[in-house]
Amino acid sequence: MNSNVIFLIVSLLIISCKNEKDLNKTSINLSVLSDQYITILGTAQDGGFPHINNTQEFVSVKNREAKKELVVSLGIIDRQENKKFLFEATPDMPQQLAILDGEHLHNETIINGIFLTHAHMGHYTGLMHLGREAMGAKNIQIYAMPKMKIFLENNGPWSQLVSLNNVNINPLQADSIIRITKNIEVIPFLVPHRDEYSETVGYKIIGKNKSTLFIPDINKWSLWEKSIIEEVKQVDYALIDATFFKNGEIPRPMSEVPHPFIEETVDLFKNESKEIKSKIIFIHLNHSNPALDKKNEERLLLEKQGYRFANFGDILQL
Repeated sequence: MNSNVIFLIVSLLIISCKNEKDLNKTSINLSVLSDQYITILGTAQDGGFPHINNTQEFVSVKNREAKKELVVSLGIIDRQENKKFLFEATPDMPQQLAILDGEHLHNETIINGIFLTHAHMGHYTGLMHLGREAMGAKNIQIYAMPKMKIFLENNGPWSQLVSLNNVNINPLQADSIIRITKNIEVIPFLVPHRDEYSETVGYKIIGKNKSTLFIPDINKWSLWEKSIIEEVKQVDYALIDATFFKNGEIPRPMSEVPHPFIEETVDLFKNESKEIKSKIIFIHLNHSNPALDKKNEERLLLEKQGYRFANFGDILQL
């Protein structure tokens, strides 16, 4: 066998091993997961990353200097009951549903239910993909608070989803338990936010063994009637609003888009134990947030203190 043939065979073996390694690195080992769990399907604020009107971000992603981030969404899986749910209907919903179906649970329907938090673009506009221009879905179960339900039913194009039975909207009530499977309960609760078209809620997701707080959007913690510190202490995971790291991060008055800065949240928890801090998982990061970069020094410092940042594909056991 001549040297050229040997070189070709060795090269192919190396490429094959590399591809297998890459595939194994990104695949999910379902055998080690509990029957109920949460998977993180997106971590970015409504506009995603790269963000409109930021050409350099698109160039950075194209050149593989940065990574595309999908808009905040959670997948909830109950393999025991063969059901899957989505929290938030983002502009990236088609890809997120495909990930749920292809990598987590394939069943008779694309999704068993979608829970909405409020009527801002990153949290409900993905519903458009269920309409006649795209999927032409039949009776997908949507869970929404009263004002959100009325908004969808009385404003186009969302009202067409209702009239064509693409979706069926189930009304939620604040602080009331809804059991989505034998093993998983969901409790919506009101939070203060810019409620132009609907109220805003967070969710508590309760499994057989673990519980999760999900608050992707809120104004300042001080405006909420509850204590975020006490709420975090009551759960195992707290996926909370980390839209901005600090004041002055964007070139417009930040009072127009109020959120608790990561710096403010950290200051609130400064006297808590590392065990409590480790329950906090920052999510819903704006494209301007330096903590989107996993190597950012400020992020690394917070991680040493115990705080965590949501990453696409993370699994939280329930």
